[in-house]
Amino acid sequence: MNRSPGTAAEDASLVAARLREIVDGHRLSPSQRRIARYLLERPAEAVFLTGNEIAEAVGISQPSVTRFAFALGFGGFPEFRDHLRGALRDGRQDEEEPSDLNPVQAMIDSEVRNLESLRDGLADTTHLSEVAAGLAGSRPLPVLGLRVSAPLAQLFGYLAAKAHPDVRVIDTPGSVMEDRLSRAADAGATWALAFGLPRYPRELHEGLVWARNAGLKVALVTDHTVGPLAEQADAVLAAPVSSRFAFDSQAAPTVLCVALVHSMVDALPVREQATIEEFEDSAARRRLFLPA
Repeated sequence: MNRSPGTAAEDASLVAARLREIVDGHRLSPSQRRIARYLLERPAEAVFLTGNEIAEAVGISQPSVTRFAFALGFGGFPEFRDHLRGALRDGRQDEEEPSDLNPVQAMIDSEVRNLESLRDGLADTTHLSEVAAGLAGSRPLPVLGLRVSAPLAQLFGYLAAKAHPDVRVIDTPGSVMEDRLSRAADAGATWALAFGLPRYPRELHEGLVWARNAGLKVALVTDHTVGPLAEQADAVLAAPVSSRFAFDSQAAPTVLCVALVHSMVDALPVREQATIEEFEDSAARRRLFLPA
């Protein structure tokens, strides 16, 4: 079958997106995460591989592949693979549907879908609340973000510091990050929060390893639940990014960041929640902000 230029890459992108959509929101065992990562690294092949081929490549048993499919809500691996193949059919149908949107509107529309996906994934907020409670109880609370993720770490830190008594944003890699994580652990920190969005800095991965070696639990905000960063996290919160712009757009991760702050504030003691009102009163007296 002849392929037009770019079709193979587009098909692989469709399969990878469908696979991330399936995996996100499920808590997988280490071996199951290895399977998901193996498939994500070769999405063009994923729709053709058999369970035995995957088991041999990953170094696990064939029943483990079947349990992987069960864990994702399928009756077996063939049903899971058929669902992945459906991404190709659905994606081509979408391309054939006429659209009145210009290219920029189409890019924004992709972000709308990401926000809808985030909304649907938070129908049950139990996991979000559990992570938020852990962060609320960590004194101090180190917050990591490097390169493109640094602004989200700064946003979380700025908002969280309105109520949490000791938030420490770390956006410098290497020994500086290691030193600050160690000092936070020595001061009584129990959790570290990290933001890791594409592309994933090697230094952030090293920082997460250091944090865990220092005895900290790691909560990670990222774009999907499988990958080298997620393997170093005790809890993962995922929100998709859009890659249709010149640079990845982060509308959904930004909303997730603010939702996490909101949930963390709810988990703080009442006396610390009250500091938000105290700031508002102080801001009004000092006329910090222009009238609306």
